[in-house]
Amino acid sequence: MISIIVPVFNEEENIFPLYQEIKDAMGKEEYEIIFIDDGSTDSTYEKIKEIHDEDRRVKCIKFTRNFGKTAALMAGFEEAKGDSIITMDGDLQNDPSDIPSMIKMLEEYDAVNGWRYSRKDPFISKKLPSRISNIISRWATGLKLHDFNCGLKAYRKEVIRNLELFGEMHRYIPAIIAWKGYKVGEMKVKHRPRKYGKSKYGVIRLFRGLFDLLNFKFWAGYSTRPLHFFGGVGLATFGAGFLIDFYLLMLKILYGELLSNRPLLILGVLLMVIGIQIFLTGFMAEIMIRSYYTSGNKKFYVIREKIE
Repeated sequence: MISIIVPVFNEEENIFPLYQEIKDAMGKEEYEIIFIDDGSTDSTYEKIKEIHDEDRRVKCIKFTRNFGKTAALMAGFEEAKGDSIITMDGDLQNDPSDIPSMIKMLEEYDAVNGWRYSRKDPFISKKLPSRISNIISRWATGLKLHDFNCGLKAYRKEVIRNLELFGEMHRYIPAIIAWKGYKVGEMKVKHRPRKYGKSKYGVIRLFRGLFDLLNFKFWAGYSTRPLHFFGGVGLATFGAGFLIDFYLLMLKILYGELLSNRPLLILGVLLMVIGIQIFLTGFMAEIMIRSYYTSGNKKFYVIREKIE
């Protein structure tokens, strides 16, 4: 069984042609298509229901509002029944004919990331921000992928089991998987210009992606030991303040200098206070992390309706 997860938001004109292309590409394979309607305000959901009435392999989860692609993928992962999971965009820019080759690569890899080698998007608003993002992502994650933002990806089911995402972390799923010790491959895939509808992404997503990258970097390094991070920063800050005030104390003892008019004294005290606060933040983070790992998972999206 192959599960194909397609997040969609106001893609009414793309639903029927996308379904037909997936159907043609999959041939006699056993598969299911799970559309995640991420709060569409057009007739996207009605189009999916029409297809479902004719083909029970097509399912849909409808959100109460637009929660974003990360939430949509999480809902799709939870619903998927297949041993192999495919994710792709619903704008017809990904080519479903690449899916069989990706499935084949899962015999060697735990996950396969698509690479839009010849991308058909505007340079300034899409390609340039994506290139910058990819350079930073490769450096920060250590995973040498060319196209973190490609929507077409393939996973083995066990890889995405218990995967926890939030914010807009969907673009870093391969990095999260690699961090867990799984083998991630890359495949050149076809890319097509958008024919119907409007893009839901712009330059602003570069900044959102950078924030999520920092989040991933911290989570990958210190998610189970936040005190190591905050403790180190707090100790360094406290140490700097202590050395400053110790230096001033020696001036007072040895040379009798007046310290009340020295701004450096205030800086030293301030650094020590901030260092203690950062250190205590580490303890609080340790308590929160322990609570996180012992509590059940919480969903951050709301499902209005499901078609199964």
